[in-house]
Amino acid sequence: MKHIYKQGKSAPVLVLLHGTGGTEHDLLQLAEIISPDSSVLSIRGNVLENGMPRYFRRLAEGVFDIEDLRFRTKELNDFLEQASKEYGFDRHNLVSVGYSNGANIAGSILFHYEGSLKAAILHHPMVPIRDVTLPDLSGVPIFIAAGENDPICVPQETEDLRALLSEAGADVTVHWERFGHRLTATEVDAAAAWFRSRFEVQP
Repeated sequence: MKHIYKQGKSAPVLVLLHGTGGTEHDLLQLAEIISPDSSVLSIRGNVLENGMPRYFRRLAEGVFDIEDLRFRTKELNDFLEQASKEYGFDRHNLVSVGYSNGANIAGSILFHYEGSLKAAILHHPMVPIRDVTLPDLSGVPIFIAAGENDPICVPQETEDLRALLSEAGADVTVHWERFGHRLTATEVDAAAAWFRSRFEVQP
């Protein structure tokens, strides 16, 4: 998978996952705000939709190709394993930072692979897949940024995701905004404050 790896001075490693049409460069600034000393692994999605990179196919807006989602989730999880060996970081000390489609694939990893992520920051995610049994997520902190007037990810979707993750044992924090599906500076600042409250971040 096309990616950028930046060696930092501290852990955990931030795994950056862009939105539809983005690239591995899109969220580098977020990593600087959230944890400037962390190592960063920023990954480009392997699927193209009308020339726009994504992490998995969809059948329509908000309708996921579940078979492809499962395949691409395994592909990404396998890549994280491969990258940990290539770059020498701890596979079990990863925090995903995803927006929209990137947040959805990060959510899918949480739904499918126990111990895959130490924590997750999900900006405007949807429930990646329903009617599955989630692994034990006890002790996994998760930050969700959502829009009260998001036309793509409606509030009920956020509440459903919160409930599923919480029922699996995750410690879920939801931050609400009123700017639709946009990724805003205020929600990034909120994510950074949340991260600092759970991980030691050098000033």
